[in-house]
Amino acid sequence: MQIDPRGPRFAAVLTTLVLIAALLSGSAALLALQTLVFALGALAGPHRSPYGWLYRVLLRPRLGPPAELEDARPPRFAQGVGLVFGLFGTVGYLAGANWLGLGATACALAAAFLNAAFGYCLGCELYLLARRGQARLTA
Repeated sequence: MQIDPRGPRFAAVLTTLVLIAALLSGSAALLALQTLVFALGALAGPHRSPYGWLYRVLLRPRLGPPAELEDARPPRFAQGVGLVFGLFGTVGYLAGANWLGLGATACALAAAFLNAAFGYCLGCELYLLARRGQARLTA
């Protein structure tokens, strides 16, 4: 499946804002909501997540068509990485291990910010590295 690459970057902006609020407030509920968004993006694909839907409905009709499309698998993998950090952070907050909640939220925030501000998707790069490693093993 091919997706508009501007969609995941828009999602990264929203994710960054939500994670900043979760980090500043220490809110397990807010982080849990973001974790649900990560889960939907990982399981159904970034184009079917709530942020993907917002992009399709609110922004894409106002923009021209994308110059090119990209493979949905790397952003989907990145959502899975975000899901893992979100789960660890949420469990940390709920278990009273605020250091774990803060640390996991900060890691997810750093990755989301890289994508939002610079278009560098850390999870996507991890996906590509894993694929290259897998190709070497099977060659």
